[in-house]
Order: sequence, then structure tokens, then C-alpha cells
Amino acid sequence: MKKSKPVSPSLHVSAPGRINLIGEHTDYNEGLVLPAAIELDMRFRLQKNGTQGQCRIYSESMGKSMQADLSNLGTDAKGWERYIFGVLSELSPYSDKLKGFDGKLTSRLPAGAGLSSSAALECGLAYGLNKLFSLEISPMELIRIAQQAEIKHSGTQCGIMDQFASMMGKKDHFIFLDCRSLDYRYIPARLGDYRLVLINSGVTHSLSDSAYNQRREECRQGVSILRKVFPEIQSLRDVHPGQLEAVRHQMPKPVANRCRYVIQENARVLKAVEVLEHSDIQTLGNLLYDTHQGLRHLYEVSCPELDFLVDTAMALPGVAGSRLMGGGFGGCSLNLIRKGAVPEVISRLTAAYRERFGREAESLETGLGDGVRLLS
Repeated sequence: MKKSKPVSPSLHVSAPGRINLIGEHTDYNEGLVLPAAIELDMRFRLQKNGTQGQCRIYSESMGKSMQADLSNLGTDAKGWERYIFGVLSELSPYSDKLKGFDGKLTSRLPAGAGLSSSAALECGLAYGLNKLFSLEISPMELIRIAQQAEIKHSGTQCGIMDQFASMMGKKDHFIFLDCRSLDYRYIPARLGDYRLVLINSGVTHSLSDSAYNQRREECRQGVSILRKVFPEIQSLRDVHPGQLEAVRHQMPKPVANRCRYVIQENARVLKAVEVLEHSDIQTLGNLLYDTHQGLRHLYEVSCPELDFLVDTAMALPGVAGSRLMGGGFGGCSLNLIRKGAVPEVISRLTAAYRERFGREAESLETGLGDGVRLLS
């Protein structure tokens, strides 16, 4: 196909992945989370091509190209292309100023590692097209557009945390986000002599093909049962432990466990904000361990590889805390490690993992970075 001659300067966008210090699976329950954007990112170079609606993107990481027509956006795209189609579908109703463009996508984010590469892709493209075509869409609306692109086109009924963190991140800060009101404030990452290190299990996951949506449905079932006795409850965010205990016998055990985990995790987020403000690393680390045990035994989204990484880390000198991070079923463990011990801990963790599972576990050290932005 003959390409149209570009008619405008290119625009370069950085869209970061995210980590989540604590607050897993609480966002779609209108709960509390504490994520941060990271320095690893996806990058888009976008340029108007002078057509009414021909959109072409080349993924350097995949070595593949995709095309879309704004006048006829289908819904049967697969893989990374579905997120592109999702963003275009959600952006199109906002303005008739959106036209054809050419783009190139590169990524430094490992797919399936729980770093929200999909949210980075969605936010980066939505932000870039908003700037390129002067659509004048607010950052909060761009976050919702990116979230809806994932829900409608990937099948994952995700909350808003990943897109919010990618869009609104601030260097060296966590975001204390209320996923009901979307009120937020930045919390300095006062980690003292410790740093966060990711260990990628290499177990990839597809949340839409996993039990992720099932967990969301189980939480909904729990709320439905609770509301019969406590009609003021709108989500698990509103539930006190005593209320759950009062109706627990009416719930299937898995549903009661999911509810208990979410209630406890919201409390852990509040505690984590408090201890960060005092640089209480020991308590913060214990909260990470508690979250992992909740995800492992109550929410049941861990796997043998992640349990092994966390159990092994717990026994190593210099490790204050460890847990699986992200939706679960694979991806990374998040580890809070004293700076001087980082090389030794990584060496011992990866060696033990290699011996146990016969494959490599990659370590990722990355700082907390800014949200989606233009690059010069």
C-alpha cells in the first residue's frame, strides 16, 4: 500500500508502566490503592498523514504493523492491536477532529509481567492523539477512555488504577488514590536505605483468560448478599469486618474469602500511607507480606512460582517485604530490599528459582517516574 506523505511534524510520547506498592484488587471494589508510575515505558512517535481516517501503527517490539479505518473500526482485533482499536473507538465520539495518522510504537516494558503494559499503551496513544489533533480532552477523561478501551476490547473488567497511575504519575512519589471518588494525593517515597526490586517469574498471564473476571463477580456476589442485611452498602469499600462476619455463613466460602481479603487490603493501604510518612520500613515490609498471604490464601490469585519467590525472599537478609504484584496468576514479585543487599538478594533469588523451576527469573530495578508526557 502506498503511504500518504506526512503533512505534520512528529510528536513523541512516553507512557510509563506502573507498580503498585499495596492495594491489589481493590480498585474495582471502589477501594484504596497506592500505585506509582515507573521509569520503564512505552513510546509512541505519531504524525498526521493527511487522510480522513487511515491509521497505521508499526510496533517495533513486535515487528508487526496494523491498520485501522476510523470510519469502520471493527471489534475482532487480537493481541496488542485490540488496545489500539479500543482507544480509537473510545476517542472517536469525542471529536470530529480526529483524523488519519501514522505511528511507531516501541516498548521497554515486559509483557505479562504485571507492569500494566496495556495501560501504558492505551494511555500513551490516547494522550498523544489528544495532543496531535488538539482534541482538548482532560486528563481524567483520557484515563476513563483508556480504561474503557481495555474493558470493551480485551474482555478484562479492570478497575481504574493502572490507567490512573500511568497518566498521573509523579517522580519519586506514590499515588494514594480513592477509586470511588478519584480523589488522590501524592505520597513521597520515603524508603530510606531501601529500594523496590521486581523479580519477573517469567510466568505470563492473560487476565481476560484467567480468573480475574471471576474474582470480580465473586466480590459482586458478596455485596449482593451483604446488602440484604445492610442496604446502605454499595461496595466492599463500605463493609466493616463485623458486617461480613454477620452474614458470612450465608456466603459460599470462596465469596466470603474474597470479601475478607478486600476489606483487609483497604485497611493495609491506609496503614501503608501512615508508615511511609514515618519511613517505617519494617512495618511496611510486613504489610507487603500480609498482602501476599491474602492474595495467596483468600483471593487465590498466586501461583507456585510467585509463592516460591516470596517465601525465598522472606528468608534472605536485607529483605524487608515481598509480595506478588499485579492481577496475579504470574508476573513479578515486588521486593523491598536494603540497597547494600540488592545484588546478593537478586543473585540468591534467581539462583534458587533456576534450580527449582529450571528457568531464569529476570530482575528489574526501576525508579518511580512521571506519568504520560511529551518528549522533546
